[in-house]
Amino acid sequence: MLWTEIRIAYPNEWLIIEAIEAHTTPDNERLLDRLSVIERCSDGKEAFQRYRRLHQTYPQREFYFVHTGKEKLDIHEQQWLGFRRGYATHIEG
Repeated sequence: MLWTEIRIAYPNEWLIIEAIEAHTTPDNERLLDRLSVIERCSDGKEAFQRYRRLHQTYPQREFYFVHTGKEKLDIHEQQWLGFRRGYATHIEG
């Protein structure tokens, strides 16, 4: 589905969505070309909690928690510098 179709099908709702197809522009804006609705949530707090659980369970998938009141999704990728805790390894000398 497209974001415009989701907004029509789920007016004024909190949702968990997954990007099925997406790309990033040169200025790091993430554009979601094809989406799937994973779950409807009663409020933003529930949506965030559910998003965190899904992200921890399936880290390779691209989930977002959103409200359909937003006309446009404004998602920007952040560049990480250095090591992330979960990926650092200890080297013994």
